[in-house]
Amino acid sequence: MAQRFGGRHSPGAGGADWAERKPSRAGARSNALFIAPVPLVFRAFGSDPTGLLLNLLAFGMLMAAAWLTREGLRAHEAYDARTVARRPALPRKILGAALTGLGLGTAGMVGGELAAPVIFGVLGFGLHLLAFGPDPLSDKGAPGADAATSARVARAVDEAEAHLEEIRTVIDATRDKPLKARVESFIATARRLFRAVEQDPRDLRAARRWLGVYLLGARDATEKFATLYARNRDPAVRQDYIALLDDLEDGFARRTETMLLDDRQDMDIEIEVLRERLERESLAVSQTDRD
Repeated sequence: MAQRFGGRHSPGAGGADWAERKPSRAGARSNALFIAPVPLVFRAFGSDPTGLLLNLLAFGMLMAAAWLTREGLRAHEAYDARTVARRPALPRKILGAALTGLGLGTAGMVGGELAAPVIFGVLGFGLHLLAFGPDPLSDKGAPGADAATSARVARAVDEAEAHLEEIRTVIDATRDKPLKARVESFIATARRLFRAVEQDPRDLRAARRWLGVYLLGARDATEKFATLYARNRDPAVRQDYIALLDDLEDGFARRTETMLLDDRQDMDIEIEVLRERLERESLAVSQTDRD
């Protein structure tokens, strides 16, 4: 049945690891930044034309700063959650701090004083950085891996994360809460594979198909499902898609377990080799002492 959607997946019964998406702290921390500039709108329409312009400009800057800060916090959370990650291409929190300073400085110009805009601007920039911190300014590499290997792992995981985000966006649009929870379970299982690859970049070759081909197929299957399901919300179509998720989740879980077992076997072999070498060294030392 799952083949209806054209996704490639591993056979087998799916697991039932129903994990909920961890709520982001970015929204709660940044919501106040969207509320704080609102009084500037009321202040604007009670001012002269120059005051109207300055207050509205300040309002726009502060709202843009709030949006940049929220996106920067989300990007920072994603960066912290990963072992291997590239720094954000755009330093959103720093830009948000700069816009906050400019916005407060512009609002301070309404009174006509010279010192107020500078004071407000510097305080706004400094307090914003103090409250939210700067963006990550360096890449995180895998332990013991060179920069090129870490970059390959980060690029592969970035692409895989993009596929997962597209799947989430499509399913969110269906407004089917149980189905959204089921997709979150699959995403959590897939990310355990990502973390395993980040911990040991040697696993990238074995996992590349899962990070690329299978997730791309899952994304395409999700889009086809959403199109079919939107027509008449056919329960059979929904069940077929859940069966596909079961197969995919089971495949990702098995691949992760296999990689972890291989790592353990590699470690056991290294320990055994080291033990034999130590025994040989011990025997050699004992023979030397007797001589």
